[in-house]
Amino acid sequence: MVDKCDDKKCFKHGGVKVRGEILNGKVVSSRGKHTVIVERTKTQYFPKYRKWARGTSRIAAHNPGCINAKVGDMVDLAETRKLSKTKAWTVTAIVQGEHL
Repeated sequence: MVDKCDDKKCFKHGGVKVRGEILNGKVVSSRGKHTVIVERTKTQYFPKYRKWARGTSRIAAHNPGCINAKVGDMVDLAETRKLSKTKAWTVTAIVQGEHL
């Protein structure tokens, strides 16, 4: 982790505020510049059918230079304003990973 970054969209060092929900998930892709794809698993119960359904959701999140999450890391996400066409979340912390 870097102490200081020059990213304008960083929630610590830039001008972006975090608000709303806080989620966690696993980074499955980090191919984009300053972008990671975080996958979350969810289960939902349907009482009419008395069944549970499993699913996944994939969230595009901003990855600031001071955090620098990699594939396989468990991360915390926070909701922000729209940062691009697909990004409205930012990585706030690495919860579990090999490069802590």
